[in-house]
Amino acid sequence: MSLGAGSRGEEAGAEPGGSAGLLDAGLLEILACPDCRSPVAQDGTWLVCQDQRCAKRYPIREGIPVMLVEEAVDPRQA
Repeated sequence: MSLGAGSRGEEAGAEPGGSAGLLDAGLLEILACPDCRSPVAQDGTWLVCQDQRCAKRYPIREGIPVMLVEEAVDPRQA
């Protein structure tokens, strides 16, 4: 797998690099928001917390979910 230009060093709020495709349904079933423990759903190159009070967005980079609160985009602070 080759890395394309722009696949690293994304700015906050920008689309994460790489093509995520659809994550495996079994993986999505076991993933949860690390902040509030609610289920997440894929929205393009993001995993979105399904709890409306949290709703953090976690990037998927090069097909790998980055489930770190520090990497999340918080819509309440946008």
